[in-house]
Parts: sequence; structure tokens; C-alpha cells
Amino acid sequence: MNQLNNGFTLFLSLLVEAMPFLLLGVLFSSLLLFFIDERKLVARMPRNPLLGALVGSLVGFLFPVCECGNVPVARRLLMQGVPTPVAIGFLLAAPTVNPIVIWATWSAFRDQPEIVVLRVVFSLLIATIVGFVFSQQKDLKAIVQPSLARYIKFNPEAKSEARQRSHQVQATAPTLLQSGTYILGGKGQVRMDALMPAATMTSTSSGKPLVDKLRLVVDNSIQELRELGAVLVIGSAIAAAIQVLAPRELILSLGAGPVSSIVAMLVLAAVVSICSTVDSFFALSFASTFTSGSLLAFLVFGPMIDLKGVGLMLSIFKPKAVFYLFAIAGQLTFLFTLIVNLHFI
Repeated sequence: MNQLNNGFTLFLSLLVEAMPFLLLGVLFSSLLLFFIDERKLVARMPRNPLLGALVGSLVGFLFPVCECGNVPVARRLLMQGVPTPVAIGFLLAAPTVNPIVIWATWSAFRDQPEIVVLRVVFSLLIATIVGFVFSQQKDLKAIVQPSLARYIKFNPEAKSEARQRSHQVQATAPTLLQSGTYILGGKGQVRMDALMPAATMTSTSSGKPLVDKLRLVVDNSIQELRELGAVLVIGSAIAAAIQVLAPRELILSLGAGPVSSIVAMLVLAAVVSICSTVDSFFALSFASTFTSGSLLAFLVFGPMIDLKGVGLMLSIFKPKAVFYLFAIAGQLTFLFTLIVNLHFI
């Protein structure tokens, strides 16, 4: 009974600390989804692969979405004609390199400001490197899903077909693109409005009255909060259960080793799949037993790669491309955080 009380207390503390940041992140994401003109942003994206990957990694400051919302935005950017490294950089870094997540991380790790700084720096470095690597693939048809390749603007063979499909979709599909909910009804069917070119989506939503836009923002926020809130509850429950039920000796043995602690937290980050808006509070519960490098591994790798993110990314990339994306990001995260463990603890 004592263990159950301790676990429930820990669960509630994690939930209460994290919920305000989740609410703020969902609302901010929904507002930007309907009030920022993506076309102007796309026109200013650099074409240099390395610079483009870096700029794409910083776009999260304009689109502060978690890993549940970055995939639809990255897909729209690709269809709008944004270079691949820009979209990859955004896909990997946006869930971490944005003001809401930085603020949440600072709130959780006030006593360890180096965690906040290194989380941002490592996320930028990894996203930029991976984006540059993927820029070497010139033919996107080899790495993106066929259903998406038909709509990509710089695919010359698909321009006429994409134009025809966009008119058909515009006539039949709803205009609301919900950043975390493009798979609806539990049937695994991808919404056709999620495949619309960004220019069509922007012009459609921009023509709506302000009252309609605000209503869409509220609807989208409620839908995202319902999904992400469930993830937060499950993640908090897992964190509390691990802390209460796992043998203390096992936790201490895994958390003390410079290598084993990183591997354990990389696996945990992928399995738990908790939203980046609140994952710093999850990691904080392990701060007393795990190394700083392993905490960073969880905070950097988790928003980039997790189990729920696999399904989302497969809506853009083919399985082989997703595997390479995960493998490169995981190796770089392990390398950077191992350096932290070996030289700073």
C-alpha cells in the first residue's frame, strides 16, 4: 500500500507540473497553424544544404510544435518546395529548439542550466548533420512515400498531376489540417487534406473570417490536447511505476555507468514516446540516479525518435529512410552524450 501511495503521489506531481506547458504548447501550435503564411517563409529558405539544415533546425522558433505536430508541418514544407535538408532539420529539431520547450526544460532543470544549453546545442548539431546527409539524396522519389512524391513541387513529372489532384481535394476535403490528427477514425486512412499543397491550404484558411479561424484554433487545440494529454498521462504513469517498482539496485547500476546509463535512457526515450513539451519533467525524476549525459540522451533523442513518431514519419518517408534517420540520430546522440559523461562527471 505504501508503494502504491508513493507511486500515485509521484504520478500526480509529474502530471501537475507538466500540464500547463502542454496546454500552452497546444494553443501556440494551433494559433501558428492558421495565422502564419508559409509561402513567405518558404521563399526565404536557403538552398545551400548545410545552411538550409541549420535554418530548418531554427524554424521551430516560428513553429513551436512537438513531435506530434512537426510531421504534418514538415510534409507541407516538402510539398511547397522547401529543400530536403530544411525539412529534415525542422523535423528533428523543432520539437526541442523552440521557446516553449526551452522554457519547460529550464523550469525543470533550474539547478542544472548546462542541461538546458546542451539540449539545444546537441539538437541543433544533430538535426543539421542529418539534414546535410539527406541532402545528398537528389531524387526524393527514392526516399519519400509515393503518395507524397506526386505532390512535391520540384518533382517535374508530378506538377501537372499534383495541380489536378489539389483541385479535386480542395473541392471535397475539409479545410482543417489538425497537426496531430491526420490519421482519423481508427481506420489508418490518411486524410486527403493532409496531402494538399501548402499553398492551397494557406489560401483556403487565410480566406476565412477571423471568427471561423478562432473556432478552428479551438477545435484543433481540443483535439490535440485530447491526444497529447493521453500520452502525458501514460508517460507519467510509466515514470512513476519505474521509480516505485523497479529494483533500486538495478536503477543505480544502470544509471551510474557512463555507457549503460545512456543506452538505457535512449531505449526509454523511444519506448515512452512522451511529448517534448513535458519530457523534461519526466527526465527530472531520474536526475538523482542517472548521469547528466544520459538525461541529455533522453531529452535530445526522445523528441526526434520515438515509437509514435515512427508511424508519423512513415507517412512521409519510406521505411529504409526512416531507419537511416533513426540510426544516424541515435549514433550522434550517443557520441555527444558519452563525451559529456566522460569529461564532465
